[in-house]
Amino acid sequence: MKHFIKSVIILSLVFCFSSFKQQDEQAKKDKRIKVKMITTHGTMLLALYNETPKHRDNFVKLVNEKKYDSLLFHRVINEFMIQGGDIDSKNAKKGEALGAGDLPYQVDAEFVPTLFHKKGALAAARDGNAARVSSSMQFYIVQGKVKNDSTLIVDEKRINGWLAENYTLNMPENNEIKIALDKAMEDEDYGNYQKLYKQIKDKAKTYTFDKYVIPQAHREVYKTIGGTPFLDQNYTVFGELLKGFEVLDKIAGVETNDMNRPHEDVRILSMRIVK
Repeated sequence: MKHFIKSVIILSLVFCFSSFKQQDEQAKKDKRIKVKMITTHGTMLLALYNETPKHRDNFVKLVNEKKYDSLLFHRVINEFMIQGGDIDSKNAKKGEALGAGDLPYQVDAEFVPTLFHKKGALAAARDGNAARVSSSMQFYIVQGKVKNDSTLIVDEKRINGWLAENYTLNMPENNEIKIALDKAMEDEDYGNYQKLYKQIKDKAKTYTFDKYVIPQAHREVYKTIGGTPFLDQNYTVFGELLKGFEVLDKIAGVETNDMNRPHEDVRILSMRIVK
């Protein structure tokens, strides 16, 4: 009888601990900063992750400074993502090439294993820099598509291919190539950049490391609501869409030109922090 009572008490404590843990996790989620984004195509509500404080704080600062007001979603790819935040897009003429506009700083990468590119994920855009640091302003919201086991295998290979290239690029013996790549990017010499990066890609084919495996929990999400898993561990995810998925789909479905810029401007009218 004593053993039975002891077992009941232990089970009760375990249940209580589990319940408190769930409540604590929910409380943390409830305390996430929320951003209301009003666009020409509808309103979206975003939550910013506390697990990525540098990106969270930077985004909040820019929102409070109204930096995003009147900017465009300048790059839209159906079943992939919608991208905005180019500071030069505010007064851009129709058809003008966009994507290079930014502020004169970057945000350190914050890769968190539990944050991934599910549909509605808010993530930071970046160029091909070796440190994988993020753009100060440009962001994207994932639309993606529903995956299956076969396509997830392909995505996993792509993730590990990019990781191998990044690890190779940051090896001390490849420092000269790294410096040359940075200069080519700075000079906007994309032809030379591609030639130099091919050297890294060739070297990366022989690089050995512990391969990244998409967690089972993430796989289930990708197989139900969808996303863009091949971007995982390479671009910082720092928030998610709470409301307005129909707006995301509507924007993602607009007609675009050869540079993926919408023929008719899709504009962010305002962004505000809300409770």
